[in-house]
Amino acid sequence: MASTDPNAWGACRFCGGAVRPGAKACGICGAASPIPASELATAPPRVRRRLFLTHGLRTVIVIAAAVALSYALVSDALSGPPAVADPLTTAGAYTLGPGNFTALNGEITGGDYVVGNFTTVDPAGTEIAMAVYNSTEWPLFLSGGSAVASYAINPQPSGRIIFSPLYTDSFTFVFTNPYPASSHLSVRVYVTTQYESNVGDDGFG
Repeated sequence: MASTDPNAWGACRFCGGAVRPGAKACGICGAASPIPASELATAPPRVRRRLFLTHGLRTVIVIAAAVALSYALVSDALSGPPAVADPLTTAGAYTLGPGNFTALNGEITGGDYVVGNFTTVDPAGTEIAMAVYNSTEWPLFLSGGSAVASYAINPQPSGRIIFSPLYTDSFTFVFTNPYPASSHLSVRVYVTTQYESNVGDDGFG
């Protein structure tokens, strides 16, 4: 059904990516004349087939990445330590409403580090912000106070996470949909994180 909301996002008729309301060209591939949300249901069959196939391909890529990562994590677990799963070793997809967030929490020993990445998968080209708060700043964030992040990545479609605190504490990794409520834009993001110990590595600690 076609959307009558003037703030609803349309789609690129070439790559299928999400296009901001009123945009004259796709922000991902640069193709002109994107399809407004109000015209998606009445687009030519050939265009609608392309959009369907493009979205289907993205879904297959996300599933394949999840299977590959799961295989890698299982292989590492079978080959040796760490024997106990860490709450900051994760992989998953999250759907965030406009202005909402999801969080991962766990203790990090000073000098150890957490690596990973995040990628928005639907709508393509949308952005996610990421920040890490220690045990003191996290309650401030939840209460709407002026929390100071220990580490942050500005809103972008994908990002690489490399965080190593100098002290041991409980840290919370927060992934936020930065779009305002008026955008009505929910973003699905795929996140992976891996806790790494610096034991035996002279480059840390």
